[in-house]
Amino acid sequence: MKIIMLGAPGAGKGTQAKRIAEKYNIPHISTGDIFRANIKNGTELGKKAKTYMDQGLLVPDELVVDLVVDRVAQDDAKNGYVLDGFPRTIPQAEALDAALEKINDKVDYAIDVDVPDSNIIDRMSGRRACVGCGGTYHIVYNPTKAEDVCDACGGQLILRDDDKPETVENRLKVYHDQTQPLIDYYTKKSILKSVDGTKDMNEVFENIVKILEV
Repeated sequence: MKIIMLGAPGAGKGTQAKRIAEKYNIPHISTGDIFRANIKNGTELGKKAKTYMDQGLLVPDELVVDLVVDRVAQDDAKNGYVLDGFPRTIPQAEALDAALEKINDKVDYAIDVDVPDSNIIDRMSGRRACVGCGGTYHIVYNPTKAEDVCDACGGQLILRDDDKPETVENRLKVYHDQTQPLIDYYTKKSILKSVDGTKDMNEVFENIVKILEV
């Protein structure tokens, strides 16, 4: 099964992607991991990507698609994969479909973990990170024993800049502008499945499994 995970930042799609990968013994593939692996291994595609990243530029869509297709063509992905964080835009989705078609492959499911913006802002603005060990907590869902003190190392907890409500709102705006159209794109292809991401994490996972095992 070849799966694309969709959902706003903070919707929990990364967590669900990892659980799907573990259950079905297929690789969880994120573009960040692909970039790092290719750069570390000094591949031609990795060298090309590094020239853009070193200049602080976005890696062009064609190169990202080449990297993704190269990854999904590897042996461990022959029974399927979970793509997390890609594609983000319609041009990327179209380029990915065209590239997969060339190797006689296609995506089976696009799973949208649907969470309203207000829930995401609440979730993310409640997150706290330890300045010492990097541990993460949540003031409501996963609080520390002592307020603003890390359970693991006793370090101070902070609200990271990218979890502040105004930053989260900006990230959500970018998501709705760029990535939301993918919902329509995959709906037209009849492969979009939506799950209620406001439910308990285990219930969300159970609902995804039901979709995949129909």
